[in-house]
Amino acid sequence: MDNLSEALEKLKLASADQAASDSVESCLDCLLKALAHNSAEASVKIQEMGVLSMLQTLLTSQSSFNPKVANIIAEVAKNEFMRSPCVEAGLIPPLVQLLNSSDQEVLLQTGRALGNICYDSHFLQAQLINIGVIPTLVKLLGLHTHNMALTEMCLIAFGNLAELESSKEQFASTNIAEELVRLFQKQTEHEKREMVFEVLAPLAENDVIKLQLVEAGLVEGLLQVVAQTVDGETEEDMAQLKTASDLMVLLLLGDESMQKLFEGGKGSVFQRVLSWIPSHNHQLQLAGALAIANFARNDGNCIHMVDTGIVQQLLELLDRHKEEGNVTVQHAALSALRNLAIPVVNKSKMLSTGVADVVLKFLQSEMPPVQFKLLGTLRMLIDTQAEAADQLGTNGKLVERLVEWCEAKDHAGVMGESNRLLSALIRHSKSKDVVKAVIQGGGVKHLVTMATSEHMIMQNEALVALGLIAALDLVGAEKDFVGATLVSMLHKLLSDERSAPEIKYNSMILICAVMGSEPLHKEVQRLAFIELVSKLRAHENKSVSHQASLTEQRLTAQS
Repeated sequence: MDNLSEALEKLKLASADQAASDSVESCLDCLLKALAHNSAEASVKIQEMGVLSMLQTLLTSQSSFNPKVANIIAEVAKNEFMRSPCVEAGLIPPLVQLLNSSDQEVLLQTGRALGNICYDSHFLQAQLINIGVIPTLVKLLGLHTHNMALTEMCLIAFGNLAELESSKEQFASTNIAEELVRLFQKQTEHEKREMVFEVLAPLAENDVIKLQLVEAGLVEGLLQVVAQTVDGETEEDMAQLKTASDLMVLLLLGDESMQKLFEGGKGSVFQRVLSWIPSHNHQLQLAGALAIANFARNDGNCIHMVDTGIVQQLLELLDRHKEEGNVTVQHAALSALRNLAIPVVNKSKMLSTGVADVVLKFLQSEMPPVQFKLLGTLRMLIDTQAEAADQLGTNGKLVERLVEWCEAKDHAGVMGESNRLLSALIRHSKSKDVVKAVIQGGGVKHLVTMATSEHMIMQNEALVALGLIAALDLVGAEKDFVGATLVSMLHKLLSDERSAPEIKYNSMILICAVMGSEPLHKEVQRLAFIELVSKLRAHENKSVSHQASLTEQRLTAQS
């Protein structure tokens, strides 16, 4: 350490003397040696003797020492406690300036120094982005692709910066997509490819960059990796297959990039993805099903895919995984079926291929993600399909499971979807048998609770279903209505100024529907509904105002 102290003192003297370049260089060499021997101890000494500010002076002098100075800063900044002092010493601006150098050693050490100073600090990384470091680094990557050390430095920097949302816009304004795709295509080693993947994944979360990557030919490269690794048994092969197929699915999350690859259902990429579904490789099956779910994000694509037989492939995939039980594949296949079932013209076609029967096989699943997608798929299928809603609504096992899931408080999504499907079975079938099955299964109280949901669409669905229950089997539902304090709940909805017009309207329809029940009628009278409804006659919404008049007349006539 004495040698280091001596070197630091000499450096302070020599840096002030323009002619003492040899002395400066030997002092810098001594610092590097000390840092290699004991980085933490040497760094403390460098800070204590005020050398960081001298390093800043040396950097701004455009001297031949720049590579060594930048190297020293990079080594010092490996120590977390030295990063703030480096920033305070004003080292970042001159380092950023050095990124414009043509000297590759300067560029490498400068990149290391900046990377170490800003490591794990989103605040400092954001500062680099604001200074405009991204376009400079992208340019460097294009100029020095033959220098692997410099290329890796750029990739590490991109990987760190790409995690910040503020970086995406800057990246999108450069030719980063072309540079990364070109680099990706020339890599053959697993580790080098993995480095490029680590940058591509966060960048591909941005829709503009997704399209740029597709246009730059990334998909063809990914398909090539899939083809090379699909039969591989090594961990490296499996890792590359997963990364490449996951990235393919990510690219399809952008509307423009997805539509470009779909090409009206005739695109070679779309056709290749279809071939993954019957594959024996679980990762490819998963990626294939997720890709179909992503392609099925507009009606035109959904209609084309159903017409070309994709549903049958998904059903066969689900059948295979009923026994094998791969939850991620089950979830992905159900997601695809749910999306495909959204266009009205697809519903009857999908029902005729037996989709509902296959989906019901997963009714005993204990996995919430599978339960959630199963419920969503059935709800989409029966929308406007009275016969299917009737068949499913009289399925005792389904109703029993729905009522059970309506109480799944640990899984809000499953609970919400169960309530919505229960309501949908009644609303779309308008069947007395379905209403009877829901009453016997204990579903009424859940629909009453659903009517108090924070989501207006769920409130409305519940009120319409409850109205149908009251109209079709008031006697059978009376006990449950009383037990669930239905009338009190309706009073709250009508009294609440925040309730939407549709909610007030359907609440009054329901009040009229339950007046034939003596205990419910008494509860309506006890809560002075006539006065409450009378006030709603002045409501700004004409439908609400008109229904309030009709309801007031009905209540007055039966009082």
